[in-house]
Amino acid sequence: MRVNREKIDKLKEIKRLLVIVDMVNGFVKEGTLAAKSIERIIPRNKELIEEFINDKDSCVFFVRDSHNKEAIEFNTFPPHCIENSKESELIDELKEYEECGITYLKNSTNFVFAPNFLDDIRRMKSLEEVILNGCLTDICIKNGAITLRNLFDQENRNIKVIVDESGIDTYDSSLHNREEESRRALTDMKNNGIEIVKKYGGK
Repeated sequence: MRVNREKIDKLKEIKRLLVIVDMVNGFVKEGTLAAKSIERIIPRNKELIEEFINDKDSCVFFVRDSHNKEAIEFNTFPPHCIENSKESELIDELKEYEECGITYLKNSTNFVFAPNFLDDIRRMKSLEEVILNGCLTDICIKNGAITLRNLFDQENRNIKVIVDESGIDTYDSSLHNREEESRRALTDMKNNGIEIVKKYGGK
């Protein structure tokens, strides 16, 4: 985790959290799992990041895929986003904002299990809503969103989990239809208590 000490100290006061998931080179710009189509959501991600970092009651978490070369996940997906590589870095368009938030490095398709993420969510005693942006809609976004919803329900925390359709995307291939997989994932999330919005409207 990249620690922004000031942000960590203020987590108890934060009411809104924006989680930017896997907007890294390895999913957007280069590598075996990169999908150039995801570039279309960059402006929306930037727009929301700027809104959140300029609001004293809000915070931004950046989640970056980061694997060692022997990652078990590579039994399912081809090697990608090796730790300390260019693929594991935020894309250039968002990199300038990273110091304004808190960064978590994940070794699975579920960001909730990234080191320190769960601890920090539990520090956020004033939290009212979590908004998700980034990729991939049907894998990392869906896995993390449903896990967060389950967590908040288990702990009786009345916190909204919101997915902003205008800021998420997934890849397209001969074996993976982008529109169909996205539609299925959004339905799954909605059926699990996630609030799906066309475009998050802020306060």
